[in-house]
Amino acid sequence: MLAVDSTELIEQCDCLVALADRRLAFPTVSPAAEARARQLHDHLEGFVRPRLVDIDAPLLVLLVGPTGAGKSSLLNTIAGAEVSKVGVLRPTTTDAVLYASQSDTDRIVASGRLGAVAKDRLKLAAAPASADGVAVIDAPDIDSVDRDNRELADLLVEACDLCVFVTTATRYADLVPWEVLRRVRERGLPLVVVLNRLPDDEEDRPAVVADARRLFRQASTRSDEEPMDLIAIDEGDIEPRVNGLAREKARPLLERIDRLAATADERRAIATRALAGALRGLAPLAHAVADDLEHEAIDADALRRIAASMYATELESLAGELQGSLILRAEVLRRWNDFVGADQVARFISTGIGRLRAMVLTVFRGRTAAPVTIIEAELTSTLEALGLRHATEAARRTAMAWSDRPETAEVIAGHHVLWSASERFRPAIEEGLGEWMRGIVEDVRSHAGRKRTVAQVSALGVNAIGVAVMLAVFVNTAGLTGAEVGIGAGTAILNQKLLEAIFGERAMAELIATARERLMTLLTTLFEDERKRFEELVPAPGSMRELATELRVAVDGIVA
Repeated sequence: MLAVDSTELIEQCDCLVALADRRLAFPTVSPAAEARARQLHDHLEGFVRPRLVDIDAPLLVLLVGPTGAGKSSLLNTIAGAEVSKVGVLRPTTTDAVLYASQSDTDRIVASGRLGAVAKDRLKLAAAPASADGVAVIDAPDIDSVDRDNRELADLLVEACDLCVFVTTATRYADLVPWEVLRRVRERGLPLVVVLNRLPDDEEDRPAVVADARRLFRQASTRSDEEPMDLIAIDEGDIEPRVNGLAREKARPLLERIDRLAATADERRAIATRALAGALRGLAPLAHAVADDLEHEAIDADALRRIAASMYATELESLAGELQGSLILRAEVLRRWNDFVGADQVARFISTGIGRLRAMVLTVFRGRTAAPVTIIEAELTSTLEALGLRHATEAARRTAMAWSDRPETAEVIAGHHVLWSASERFRPAIEEGLGEWMRGIVEDVRSHAGRKRTVAQVSALGVNAIGVAVMLAVFVNTAGLTGAEVGIGAGTAILNQKLLEAIFGERAMAELIATARERLMTLLTTLFEDERKRFEELVPAPGSMRELATELRVAVDGIVA
């Protein structure tokens, strides 16, 4: 006997609901995966948990089938009045029609069974109090051209206790309705088939009924199911007074509904059977959702590797451009060389670093102000332009690669800003470079005190020496050969020797290396932030794999 009042089972169901909610919070570009996750959530919230909490709640009988099959006519027959619209336009039923007594309606709504159905899509048709215990819903057509209609019909399949599949002699083998029947079978729902509009021909009629029975029996996934109820209704068997089917031909279904309304034990038996089937059906559905998560984790890994590769390549290219290259205009470097007295310093260099070290105070005493602001502005604008160019190229290449993959093509198409660097990149690199330059000045002060070179630093100025360090990061002898001449080579030698004279060779190398390392850290951080724009579009693979594991464990625990 199913322990439907088990507190532990309800708690396990709540855990599974929470996991389904987490799954739906993950963005997914697969409509099928999203549909499975939504189906799991709706089934748990719309049927399993409410039925676990109250096994004696009213039965929900769902009339479902293809357009024009006669569902609305059958509901009118059950009600004995025209409560659902019947017409020639398709689809006729665009909203769900709930035929139930007032007390049953209140109880069903309060339980959350139809909580996911928008209030404006649920039409109420009052049934007499004698119908207490059984509520009938006329669902929108499951093959409707309107997607919202199909989704509402699917949702109602997840919430019902008994499914009445209404079809016709010409539609019973259609593909789309059978997709819905597949889910009915997965849920283990009790099923009644109404085969409408059978031909009058004495030979054709039995052949259609036999073939329909064969198809439904072949589609069955359980050997212990009760014999399938199939109700055959001939073409023209209608009751014009209520715009419904002939009551005599629909009598087997009407009598079954009457028995359910009159007998609590029969209702409980149907509800228990539907719940047991629903619990069995949870495992394959939850495992399918877990499979989706694991597949998406693989895709997310691949997408992240693509983005990481594109941004790493462009960052490496930028670093190569900055190393040993002349990134400043020659006229700016000449202003710097004029300030330090390049010719005079070069003469001291030729006589040895010791003589230059001894003459630093003499060389720079009385000099005009260093062009610090000009060079810092030039460095900032140049680095901004270079960084922006490479960040934009990384974004363009990543967006192009992602747009070639079916799982992200639509996402990229909807985010045009991903094809270039973000708007925040320029102010971020400008702010970062400002901090970088201030850090260099602080390092100069620190080394000046430690090396007892306060006087030399004071003569040239802390900010000016900071500029010398900055220039040494970009314009240095590392990328120059003996055959190279010109302003770049001259500035490289000049800066290195000047810094060596003030701080010593080891401290000079440390200052330059620290400045270069901090700059690369800044650029790396900025490029990582840019790359994250793409990564944020796909969930973290680790989180998806973890959730998949939790789903499997939870559903295996609930299905005992």
